[in-house]
Amino acid sequence: MKTPTNFFKQALLQRRPQIGLWLGTGEPYIAEILAGVGFDWLLIDGGHAPNDLHSILGQLQGIASSVGAFPVTPAVSNAVVRIPHGDTALIKQCLDIGAQTILIPMVNTPAQATEMALAMRYPPVGIRGMGGSMARAARWSRYPNYLHEANDEVCLLVEVESVESMANIDAIAATPGVDGVFIGPADLAASMGHPGNAAHPEVQAQIEYGMKRILAAGKAPGILSVTEAQARKWLDAGAVFVAVGVDIPLLNAAAGALLAKFKAAGVSAPGSGY
Repeated sequence: MKTPTNFFKQALLQRRPQIGLWLGTGEPYIAEILAGVGFDWLLIDGGHAPNDLHSILGQLQGIASSVGAFPVTPAVSNAVVRIPHGDTALIKQCLDIGAQTILIPMVNTPAQATEMALAMRYPPVGIRGMGGSMARAARWSRYPNYLHEANDEVCLLVEVESVESMANIDAIAATPGVDGVFIGPADLAASMGHPGNAAHPEVQAQIEYGMKRILAAGKAPGILSVTEAQARKWLDAGAVFVAVGVDIPLLNAAAGALLAKFKAAGVSAPGSGY
């Protein structure tokens, strides 16, 4: 058996727009449900969501279970894992449990980007520790050539979200082994002195500048935009992987809208009926 192809990485190389959704509940059941919707990618957030290795594993399994389960779904969702910080040991663990694409937050310098790229790959081009017999990614050695094929299938996304990282955007994007650069609007806005206001003209100008520099380096830009207007703006600007929503606000908004239909009309909540 051959190591699975990373279709998300292929799409980035081909500059095919990938529409994604952010997962923040930490629940494998929710990940499995949303994997059947048809988003190109689902981001398992280890940065702000209540996740650990076990919950990330469960969500990877839930997303993978959608393969073949929904024959009418146009595409299989690719899993992307954002870890809480750029730790080489944590990268190894996430790769071993089956993540192929990893997003590293708060990458401010090309030196950091280089360290992350090395951690993603086996020697001689990287420093990832060997452990195929214990790794779900290698199907516990049932992929006989995993150690020789894995480097081609892993995908590294680095997140730039500070004034410092934007100052280093050219060198970060040009780092060998970096496949895509994700711009974090919220933290970038805060770093620029505009907390909670990613729509500020200065922040928007920096994001646009970043997109251009990432594209100039031959890499794929990405972003999270929870309004349709912003998402379409960045897709038009050349963003390749764009998350267009987050599961928790979507659930919250849908539940609130449903309740408002009845509360606004002065209708009391019905009894259980049992």
